[in-house]
Amino acid sequence: MSTSTYQLFCVGNPLLDIQVTNGEEFLTKYDLKANDAILAEAKHAPLYEEIAKRDVTYVAGGAGQNASRGAAYILPPNSVVYTGCVGDDGFADQLKKANDREGLVHKYLVKKGEKTGACAVILTGHDRSLVTDLRAAEKWDQSYLSSPEIAPIIDAVKMFYFEGFFLTHGAETVLEIAKKGSETGKISVINLSAPFIPQFFGVQLSQVMPYIDILIGNESEAEAWASATGQPDKTDLSAIARAIALLPKSNASRPRIVIITHGPKSTTVVSSADPDNAKVHPVKALTNAEIVDTNGAGDAFAGGFLGGYLSGKNLDECVELIKLLVNF
Repeated sequence: MSTSTYQLFCVGNPLLDIQVTNGEEFLTKYDLKANDAILAEAKHAPLYEEIAKRDVTYVAGGAGQNASRGAAYILPPNSVVYTGCVGDDGFADQLKKANDREGLVHKYLVKKGEKTGACAVILTGHDRSLVTDLRAAEKWDQSYLSSPEIAPIIDAVKMFYFEGFFLTHGAETVLEIAKKGSETGKISVINLSAPFIPQFFGVQLSQVMPYIDILIGNESEAEAWASATGQPDKTDLSAIARAIALLPKSNASRPRIVIITHGPKSTTVVSSADPDNAKVHPVKALTNAEIVDTNGAGDAFAGGFLGGYLSGKNLDECVELIKLLVNF
């Protein structure tokens, strides 16, 4: 396939989601929060086998992969490329088949003898708790960027997208790609992904921020960033978005855009070109009966936004479009 058809290159941790409903007992047993995302610790090791004994659903997941599929839904088939590291196992085969069905081009780095990453998705009512065991995902090798599989794609696309979770082990990869994007006029986008990223990986985040053109996060992630960086107002989303927008930026010719979602309440957008004019987009909340669960809602928003942006829509149109597609 010609690289001229590629528009968006996404980098993340490929995971197979293992979803279980009515998982209150697992929250209690493993000291988990109803709306949170964490990396698995040793104490969580038995969790995956325990939930597998229940009636579970397997879904192609990982924040970046979710967003990639969202963008692929809007953009022409085979114009979105996703990469990350997987094992040579059945989980990886399931991910590949799911992406093929949805017109998403996968360019995985495959590590022989490793297990593909998995995410336990504990659903309780409308909420979800994510416990991720990265496995092969954290075996990513930065040298893969210069391979014949990936290098031409990086040169061809218009936009790069990074999930925040990738900063836990692949910050140098994000930095390399985003720097190249800044130097060549391409757009680099990052999603904060979870509160623990700005809390515990603030150094890595600060390293890549000068090369980031668009940042997406939700209210809890924005507040975590504000707390971690000592902002005076840790709950004013417009003020937090403004502070992020005004961080030093390598390519000053393009303003930085910061988008903060807040569930069913609103979406705040601030541009460094006009930082004192925050736009707050109201969201029409779904009724409880209309909500299945919130798993992947933020990723779907990000993917839809990327697809709209690359389709030539302006910021307001992108946000309004995604409010229609993903009401969360």
